[in-house]
Amino acid sequence: MYRLASLLYSIIATSTAGTFIVVVLVAGLGTAPWIIGAAALGVIMALPVTWLVARAITARTAAVRT
Repeated sequence: MYRLASLLYSIIATSTAGTFIVVVLVAGLGTAPWIIGAAALGVIMALPVTWLVARAITARTAAVRT
């Protein structure tokens, strides 16, 4: 599951960080501290999301195998 999670993390982290950066830019807060903070928050928020997605995929593929 850790291998799957590491692959998913690279996709989920870039997506969440990018989404948070877009939100900051749309809000008119386009300075470097806000953009860096949004990217950092996106990377941190991606950890539990990745864990949940990997666990769901693993559970569903295990149910199909049996």
